[in-house]
Amino acid sequence: MSLAGQSSNGGSRILVVAAGLVGAAGVALSAAAAHRGGAFTGTAASFLLMHAPVFLAIGLIGGNRCLRIASLALLVGLLLFSGDLLARDFLGSRLFAMSAPIGGTLLIAGWLAIAVAALWRPRP
Repeated sequence: MSLAGQSSNGGSRILVVAAGLVGAAGVALSAAAAHRGGAFTGTAASFLLMHAPVFLAIGLIGGNRCLRIASLALLVGLLLFSGDLLARDFLGSRLFAMSAPIGGTLLIAGWLAIAVAALWRPRP
């Protein structure tokens, strides 16, 4: 295992850890939304839960550079988007101006990068 968290089989321990944390946060926030309400909390929980398996899969299989960059875009986008929604419900204000749109754009870009990664062929 290197300092970057890349294992010898191409997987990434960091992404597997992210999957676990994102999944746990999604479950906890789903419970919070059910008990205390908050439309934004429920949406954030859904986004966290739907992305946790992606980080797990990429973390376990590894992949090319494009796939790793895509997962980073997804993670940052998820934190910004969900973070802004949670700040609205729990703090009564936004995370910062344009944080949800920036996060959403990064999520879209990350998913498109996953599609590109499937077609990526490294030069010999």
